[in-house]
Amino acid sequence: MDLKALYNLSYGVYVTATLDKGRPVGCVTNSVMQVTASPATVAVSVNHDNFTNRCIQENGYFSVSILTTQASPAVIGTFGFSSSKHTDKFENIPYRTVQGIPVLQDCCGYIVCRVMDKMESSTHTVFLGEVVDAGGYTGDEPMTYAYYHNVIKGKSPKNAPTYVPEDSPAPAPDAPKGKNTTRWVCSICGYVYEGDKLPEGFVCPICGQPASAFVKQEP
Repeated sequence: MDLKALYNLSYGVYVTATLDKGRPVGCVTNSVMQVTASPATVAVSVNHDNFTNRCIQENGYFSVSILTTQASPAVIGTFGFSSSKHTDKFENIPYRTVQGIPVLQDCCGYIVCRVMDKMESSTHTVFLGEVVDAGGYTGDEPMTYAYYHNVIKGKSPKNAPTYVPEDSPAPAPDAPKGKNTTRWVCSICGYVYEGDKLPEGFVCPICGQPASAFVKQEP
């Protein structure tokens, strides 16, 4: 069975956020869909292991910030590959609050929802939210999950609904390739650069980490 066939389903790349006793928290999500138009309702799937999941259940509200193809890699790296339980993800990410809930400034639109209901699977909670506010459309191109995989060469966080364990880290598209090539693996997100050495000033295109975060693997 080739689970990569599921990549052909339509997904976006979003940051879903809420509050933890007044502190902004959030994580990357890709399974978000509009369920009804009137009243407007939205569903989002959040892994049980995400700290944001518990916070949404306690707070009763969440926001969805729609990332664009021009989104900073630091946004995906910060919200996709670390936990809000131990990290202030919003410390260096510009945001504002709408209806008291944090939304990113680096997005092409946002949606704020009140939790109406939820459904549990073995690994994820699907929150059904009534839209209480929305806006911020800039005209920038929304990032699709296909774009994230095929253009940015991104790797799925292990808590993503679309995570496939057999995934191997994606090599940089402009790096020399071959079984005898040295591999440099990002210790944060798993991105792989292939080449004898990392270029001067290199940063991970997925999570924005510097060259010091890469581990060298000899051929």
